[in-house]
Amino acid sequence: MSIPVIAPFPGKVVALSEVPDQVFAEQIVGSGVALDPDRTRGTLTVTAPIAGKILKLHPHAFVILGNGVGVLVHLGIDTVKLKGEGFELLATEGDTVEAGAPIVAFDPTETAATGYSVICPIVVMDSPKDSVHPATIGTTVEPGALLFDSP
Repeated sequence: MSIPVIAPFPGKVVALSEVPDQVFAEQIVGSGVALDPDRTRGTLTVTAPIAGKILKLHPHAFVILGNGVGVLVHLGIDTVKLKGEGFELLATEGDTVEAGAPIVAFDPTETAATGYSVICPIVVMDSPKDSVHPATIGTTVEPGALLFDSP
């Protein structure tokens, strides 16, 4: 069953192939898109891209499972090395959330200042390579805008 995946924060939609991490660029964890967060708005509230249960919640990444579809939002590349610095959890692992519910807050400008990429992959877990066909690549989106329908 296909479900809509919405933008969890404002930014420019880029292809996963542009993500500076081989695991995401080669779609090893799944197909999807990436968002280059808007750096003009200060701290961004990152929201749930789908309705469902928060299966995993780390300061830099989370997975929500809804209708049998798992969506991973990864805030930046190698940001796990920040050990939570610069991220504020707004939800709890195990919570059931609606699409658009606040999950994490972070300031992409501050995160970028650490030297890590702030490109944020949004991936349908375990989906076949190139199974997501977003029409939004190259556009700038606001939170809640449709990014793609899950495969």
